[in-house]
Amino acid sequence: MDIILLERIEKLGTIGDVVSVKDGYARNFLLPNKKALRANAANKAVFEANRERLEKENAEKRGDAEKSGEKIAGAEVVLIRASSNSGQLYGSVTVRDIVDGLAEQGHEVTKKMVILEHPIKTLGLFDVRVRLHAEVDILVKANVARSDDEAELQRQGVDVMKAMFEEEQAEGTGGFTEAVDPTLEPGEIPADMLEDGAEAADADKAEDEA
Repeated sequence: MDIILLERIEKLGTIGDVVSVKDGYARNFLLPNKKALRANAANKAVFEANRERLEKENAEKRGDAEKSGEKIAGAEVVLIRASSNSGQLYGSVTVRDIVDGLAEQGHEVTKKMVILEHPIKTLGLFDVRVRLHAEVDILVKANVARSDDEAELQRQGVDVMKAMFEEEQAEGTGGFTEAVDPTLEPGEIPADMLEDGAEAADADKAEDEA
């Protein structure tokens, strides 16, 4: 279907462009949300008659969005979640969590504005895109951690999961080890062990004879 865009649409075009899209995309999203018009003669005439007004309104909305973006850009939402030792969350972080977190900081953002390609399912620090206007995107941070202390470490650039893994590896190799006598040849048994072994053998023999 050929349509006339009434605002910038990513990967399609900007206001006033005539583009071809799949019928379902036009009928189910673009047309009902007033983001486009069918590209017929009547609509083209209507658009051209209102082009100046539409472009002016779009510019004003873009300006308002840019001002809001200056306040919101870089905001960090800390989300405390339980996870497995591998860092996998028991559940996931969704768009609603981001919206609620920003709202607590006084930022008015709707679910439609938050662009989360897929739910966040691991611990870590993530960039989340927020579209305040068709031409204004900003980034906020989702700091997903098991505690406020871990969130602070991640804020400082520490990879908490990597640090935890390395600590576990170090502890795993920190078990009981015997001191090595540098005077022994490889495979040679220390004399004191031989003596202990001999004494134990003598004791067992004595018990048997008794």
